Amino acid sequence: MVVETLPYRFIAIEGPIGVGKTTLASRLAATLGAEQVLERPEENPFLERFYRNPRAGALPAQLYFLFQRLQQLSALKQQDLFAPVRIADYLIDKDPLFARVTLDPEEFRLYEQVYARLAGEVPRPDLVIYLQARVDVLAARIARRGVRYEQFISRGYLERLNDAYARFFHDYDVTPLLIVNAAAIDLAGSDADYEEFLGALRRMRRGRLYYNPLRHAAL
Repeated sequence: MVVETLPYRFIAIEGPIGVGKTTLASRLAATLGAEQVLERPEENPFLERFYRNPRAGALPAQLYFLFQRLQQLSALKQQDLFAPVRIADYLIDKDPLFARVTLDPEEFRLYEQVYARLAGEVPRPDLVIYLQARVDVLAARIARRGVRYEQFISRGYLERLNDAYARFFHDYDVTPLLIVNAAAIDLAGSDADYEEFLGALRRMRRGRLYYNPLRHAAL
């Protein structure tokens, strides 16, 4: 397989749960010969407790993910400048986004203190890909992949999270941003969909680019 070259060393893929971040990160890493930097939700011992009872599990689940992400990104910073391209299935800036949705005001103030102290020195991506989809699409994909503890996720939580992502990326200008309508495409199972996405990625340079797949524009 020919490894493609793009003018990016660190790409982060973001979007709400179920939208396909990890799937795209894995496929894109193969295309670019890149190293993957992946969240490990299955390692978070508080996550099922959170989905079952958000009030009881929100703070420990949130802090566990924060420390996990910071540890991964700090390790990248310590590696040499000639390291391979990296593809991450998260953007560290989204951590406060989740915290605002899940924590009560007192917990969020505590979280903010921890985040402000620890998150300032991690490497930043030079491209962010934001995957969008409607809540019904997210819910269907979550159900289809069949992760046991994810079946406790409520529609209300998905709606709040989707809205928070939309607000966050509306004003995002830290890096170039590729916004992808991922609702009607299959980036895992369809080579045609994936190749069309790669075309949009090749066109991406600075600022932001909205990618609405032409093959599904009428859906």
